[in-house]
Amino acid sequence: MLNKIGEKFTQLFLRYMPDAFVFAILLTFLAGLGSYFLMGTNPMDIIVAWYHGFFDLLSFAMQMVLIIVTGYSIALSPVIKRGIDKLATYIKTPNQVYFFVVLIGLLLSLVSFGWVVITSVLARALAQRVKGVNYPFLIACVYFSFNSWVFGLSSTIPLLLNTEKNYLIEANVLSHTIDTSFTLGSPLNIAMIFLFLLLAPMLLFLLRPKTSENRELRDLLKTADEAETITIKEEAANLKLPFKAWSDTLNNSHVLQFLLGLMGLVYIIYHFYTKGLDLNLNIMIFVFLITGLFLHKTPMRYVISMKRSSQNISGILYQYPLYAGIMGIMLYSGLGERLGELLASVATIDTYPFFAYMSGGLVNFAIPSAGGEFAVIGPSIINAVQEIGAGLPQEQVTAMVSRASLAVAYGESLSNMLQPFFLLIVLPIMGKGVNLQARDIMGYLVLPFLMFFIAQVCLVLWMPL
Repeated sequence: MLNKIGEKFTQLFLRYMPDAFVFAILLTFLAGLGSYFLMGTNPMDIIVAWYHGFFDLLSFAMQMVLIIVTGYSIALSPVIKRGIDKLATYIKTPNQVYFFVVLIGLLLSLVSFGWVVITSVLARALAQRVKGVNYPFLIACVYFSFNSWVFGLSSTIPLLLNTEKNYLIEANVLSHTIDTSFTLGSPLNIAMIFLFLLLAPMLLFLLRPKTSENRELRDLLKTADEAETITIKEEAANLKLPFKAWSDTLNNSHVLQFLLGLMGLVYIIYHFYTKGLDLNLNIMIFVFLITGLFLHKTPMRYVISMKRSSQNISGILYQYPLYAGIMGIMLYSGLGERLGELLASVATIDTYPFFAYMSGGLVNFAIPSAGGEFAVIGPSIINAVQEIGAGLPQEQVTAMVSRASLAVAYGESLSNMLQPFFLLIVLPIMGKGVNLQARDIMGYLVLPFLMFFIAQVCLVLWMPL
């Protein structure tokens, strides 16, 4: 019955959900209309705010591009290919593929949300080797597994709260940092981790489609699969001149590549030695890059691997600026702050976690970046919580602020299952060579969203922090 309901939602999304770019255009107009009617902003100011925000995510977009291409480059190395081949000998059926992709993806994303790239590579490789896998549903499994990042080491909001001289402290919204023992290490967050690890693989397994007819990877490929092309090592050899040349010696030098990789490795050790387990996008990109250098051994092989990894990243390049424009409207017109204030104004000491959760989920459609969203609505929500907790012991108020902040983060993350912003990280890898759009995938995520929405609301309301 569950998989039949899932198929119904999939058909609805196929019929009514436009391309991800059109979805972003519609959200742009919606944000503009909201700013006009709720804030009284004149149309020219809305357009100016849209333009000012248009380039605010350029750095983030470039980080996403580098996460994809450096991570995919690692996956194209012979060592990883052999590892995936070995794993495929144990995962032999579609049911096992769905279950273990979700489980492995959840564990990887707990380390860093950029590691959804590794999950994508693994899932595609298994789809190549195991017959009967419904490929659009498998992409949905990968995307859902991305949810666990918000409970893990790269969770933006808890890390922000524990950062010295963060903008909340500078603006006197908070008087001190909030240790991660109140957030990432709290019983609430630990319960969320176990909720997803225990239930998500089983739920996606139960929701699996009954058939994979015309939906397997080999059915959907428009061109020959990359597994059928020559290897990177062979292509590098083919590029050599027919006579001995210094240029070929340099291009295929193991020594040059090793020395550059060694420099990078020294910095990586220095980074974690001096800063502890400080995982952020920049260091993850750097780790991926240096790992790829070691795995591909020569400059020419690495260049070829990066070229192959960069073939399908256009969605990020032209869609992220549009979402940044939406964020600009929400930020510079004051609409995002107003929405945070409206939701916080009706909250009580019993209901504030629910309204914080809903704030995170709703505003995420316009500002699909946890850090950017919290910069807009976080101060309003924290101020409201501190007013509700006036007169209580400071530690209890800190716990309330932590619960509200976690609730925003959880709501923001889960609502990604209803909009395709971060699906653009998965599709460059899993969508390569196939004619699939967001509408082919998002319908499978509606039921998991609804079930985990109920579970998360219950936990943020009643689970002791």
